[in-house]
Amino acid sequence: MERDTLVDAAGDVREDERLDEPRLRDWLSDRLPDLRGDVEIRQFRGGHANLTYLLRSEDGREWVLRRPPLGPVAPKSHDMAREFRALSALAPLYPPAPRPALLCEDAAVLGAVFFVMERRRGIVVRHDWPAGLGDDASVRRRMGESLIDALADLHLVDTARPEIAALGRPEGFVRRQVEGWWERWQRAKTREIPVMDELLGWLSSHRPDSSVVAVLHNDWKLDNAMFAEDDPGRLVAVFDWDMATLGDPLVDLGTFLGYWAQAGDAVPRGTGSAVTALGGFPPRAELAERYRRRTGTDVSMLPWYETFGLFKTAVVLEQIYVRFVRGQTKDDRFAALGAMVPLLADAARATAARL
Repeated sequence: MERDTLVDAAGDVREDERLDEPRLRDWLSDRLPDLRGDVEIRQFRGGHANLTYLLRSEDGREWVLRRPPLGPVAPKSHDMAREFRALSALAPLYPPAPRPALLCEDAAVLGAVFFVMERRRGIVVRHDWPAGLGDDASVRRRMGESLIDALADLHLVDTARPEIAALGRPEGFVRRQVEGWWERWQRAKTREIPVMDELLGWLSSHRPDSSVVAVLHNDWKLDNAMFAEDDPGRLVAVFDWDMATLGDPLVDLGTFLGYWAQAGDAVPRGTGSAVTALGGFPPRAELAERYRRRTGTDVSMLPWYETFGLFKTAVVLEQIYVRFVRGQTKDDRFAALGAMVPLLADAARATAARL
């Protein structure tokens, strides 16, 4: 595999996820001053939820379009207007945030709110280690370190700035998160999983009282990051900001560690990828300590946040899986996600026992 084939590339649009291309081209023609000629539309097919497309004009200029998944979605999830506002506020202050260009809140155009942003080019590591990078443990270590450093830097953004302060309501954030994700579970679940009920009780009774406020990405993980083509250990972009808000920064760290597999895990993490268990990627404890040193944050209650991260990810996977069960998507990658949910619940219960 040559290095240039590692760049996150767009392919053919899935048949059931096609856009109304004539209407979109008409809408874009009046709003993108750099648009030249017709627009080619391709699809980035690696994600599991929001739909992401490449727009390329005849003269080679490129943008990225993001919209929610097809069919009904959970309330307050897949919020493209929130993502657009978050990127608008963060892009001038935080280099990994792509610059947004256009927001369309008229659902008549594509059937949902969507936005257009700049395209960044680089390498995205998903379920498997790219063969073209070679078996280089030092690259994997630098990826892990740059990802945790970028999370720390996000949490150090000044939340007193008016454009940042407008991103959320930090008061009572952790309580609302626990209650909100439980409500999402009740709406999405396809079967009873008693461990999820146990976890709700534990999370509620052990909930930390934190007054620290930071910008949260809320879905920080390896495959939401992009690394440089010419230096794969250097992070160049972070995507999927539709849940960005203000709140306790350890919620972000706990979610990230809930995704991060390492050697010796009894059950899979996140969406089941074990790529971060490969040699070179830093283990979870080392990532947490690096974050603590960079931010000065007390991480003594981190098992609670990691337990909540695993609980939340179990709910996210069930939300995706139920769309497949209901026939709202024909993407057969989603068929296996249902089996992951009880495994994540078990991992959350094991993590809670560490506190």
